[in-house]
Amino acid sequence: LPDLLQDNLSHMNVPDPICRWVTDFLTDRKQQVRLGKNVSDQRTISTGSPQGCVLSPLLFSLYTNSCTSIHESVKLINFADETTVIKLISDRDGSAYRME
Repeated sequence: LPDLLQDNLSHMNVPDPICRWVTDFLTDRKQQVRLGKNVSDQRTISTGSPQGCVLSPLLFSLYTNSCTSIHESVKLINFADETTVIKLISDRDGSAYRME
């Protein structure tokens, strides 16, 4: 995942040091869970972005920026960490909707 994001950032002409920092930020993070007085063992996480991180919605938007629809009548709208697919259904039975 970080490699794909780094490719997207490079295609957007983001400077290499920033691309490398983002990759370093998203890979090999250490995580543990604390519940009361109990603490789990540390685990290494290399997927996704940290929950609650202010950069996470931006990184998601940059990652999905290159997503495109395979049909011209379908629109993709991205905002923060949400993607919406919009398509007008012109027949009354909605068969076009079910096909997609």
